Amino acid sequence: MKIAIIKYNAGNIRSVSFALDRLGVEHIITADPDEIRNADKVIFPGVGEASSTMKYLKDTKLDELIVSLKQPVLGICLGMQLMCSHSEEGDVPCLGIFEETVNKFELPQPNTDLIKVPHMGWNAITNVNSALFDASLEGKYVYFVHSYYVALGEHTAATTNYILPYSSALHKNNFYATQFHPEKSGDVGSKILENFIKL
Repeated sequence: MKIAIIKYNAGNIRSVSFALDRLGVEHIITADPDEIRNADKVIFPGVGEASSTMKYLKDTKLDELIVSLKQPVLGICLGMQLMCSHSEEGDVPCLGIFEETVNKFELPQPNTDLIKVPHMGWNAITNVNSALFDASLEGKYVYFVHSYYVALGEHTAATTNYILPYSSALHKNNFYATQFHPEKSGDVGSKILENFIKL
């Protein structure tokens, strides 16, 4: 079993690596197309800004590589958003793996400052319906940091409610994605990563 973590100009790659270390899973951090293509599983993590990251992916042809992958691929946070068709962050076309679009959270009015953007902290995942999850994960809490969200749609694999119900996970064919950070979500996140590794 070989897992490739895609190396690009986004944060959070090391924390994903540390999470796999804790699970005792062999992996590499690489931007090499052959290593990524030949891996059993691929993780596309990210913390950053959508338009500048998409430019980097296009400049390095990683955009073409990612959409061509046939093995299970897991996008995390910005990785999930970049797998969608378009992001309001920088008004940029994205990879188009999922037809859904990425929108900025609008604060409800009036707002008593109890609700803030970015959505940061622990929240529940519900209506889980993907091989990433099992019944024991319904209603469990995971860790989020994001200002943009994907609306509920055809590929929603888990739902979270913050300001409005939105997709906290997506699934289409061999592509899986989470808006939350499994690598920062304790035992629940470890279980989700284990489920991905077992796909």
